[in-house]
Amino acid sequence: MWFEHLQSRLDALAAGDLTRRLRTVLSGTAPHQRVSGADGVARDLLLFCSNDYLGLAAHPAIAQALAEGARRWGGGSGASPLVSGHSAAHAAVADWLGQAYAAHIPQARALGFCTGYMANLGVLTALGDADTELFCEALNHASLIDGARLARGRVTRYPHRDVQALAHALAVSTAPRRLIVTDSVFSMDGDIAPLRELLALAEAHDALLVVDDAHGFGVLGERGLGAVEALGLRSQRLVLVGTLGKAAGVAGAFVVAHTTVIEFLLQTARNLIFSTAAPPAVEHAVLAALHLVDSEEGRERRALLAQRVARLRSGMADLLAERPATPWQLLPSDTPIQPLIIGDNAATMALSARLEQLGLRVPGIRPPTVPAGTARLRITLCAAHTARDVDRLLQALAECADERVGATA
Repeated sequence: MWFEHLQSRLDALAAGDLTRRLRTVLSGTAPHQRVSGADGVARDLLLFCSNDYLGLAAHPAIAQALAEGARRWGGGSGASPLVSGHSAAHAAVADWLGQAYAAHIPQARALGFCTGYMANLGVLTALGDADTELFCEALNHASLIDGARLARGRVTRYPHRDVQALAHALAVSTAPRRLIVTDSVFSMDGDIAPLRELLALAEAHDALLVVDDAHGFGVLGERGLGAVEALGLRSQRLVLVGTLGKAAGVAGAFVVAHTTVIEFLLQTARNLIFSTAAPPAVEHAVLAALHLVDSEEGRERRALLAQRVARLRSGMADLLAERPATPWQLLPSDTPIQPLIIGDNAATMALSARLEQLGLRVPGIRPPTVPAGTARLRITLCAAHTARDVDRLLQALAECADERVGATA
């Protein structure tokens, strides 16, 4: 029965145009990549789907640091952090992060995790005990959703960016402890949580504010420290989660919080305690990446990224204004995440496939990742894109829009 059951589930996904496909990349992370297609044929494509926002993944300094780390430390770490896996390379990264966020979190201390998913699960399952109520944003990332599900506390979901609804829920809560949980930059919409207001509510209701800054770290703020720096936040109630495989261009994740919170996570976060630590060579490369993020070159790359975002948004505004019959909607976003709402699953995947025929890879995003009826192209930009790259995408989208109008005329 198992195989029949699983096949019926797979058939249902296919019928709803929800089947996912694993693609094989044959070159390094960059806007232009060689990618194996579903037919097994490799093609050179211009990508607008990577989270390598600053274009650091292929930076020579990071490659050199990774090689240096491998020569010094070898391959794996050999054990969990609390056994023998916490190297001087891990400690150096944690020290850098703790010092960097000292202006935003009093007595700041950092703790590393292998992935952002693990960090979010570790934080929420450790802090979300039976006496804690978790107030979770409706559009939180899957890792925050799963962390809340695994936590033992009650979960209350509040509407997207609805501060008043959250304030009411906090006011009527009888839980001994409260935890507000949100993304900073929402990964599928590109907008930013009202963190100032959320922090004010945390202060008023004796709550901690957990912020997943996966898509803000490296991109936002003068130093690239993310949403808390960009908004000038400071509080011991902040529990900040950041990833190092997106704008930082390497791998891993971190949690920065008041030292008491970090010590508690060190003692209780099961996926930290019972997981092998990240390879020290990777941490050596991460430290090089952090210095790049917080350098003049990092600032220049953030400025370039902002220019690419502005160019795309201006071009899309013109494209849609000139084609009022095209029912696409570009969501408001000043971040590198630029969602183009198509609506129908099949139409979204057809558009994605047509763009690939034109030499661009812009994957379609469908439910359950986004709400039903809001399937979209999730266009992501990086500092390594040229102005010509952005114009090529705009030209391809205009061609697809004209083809659609012609087909329905």
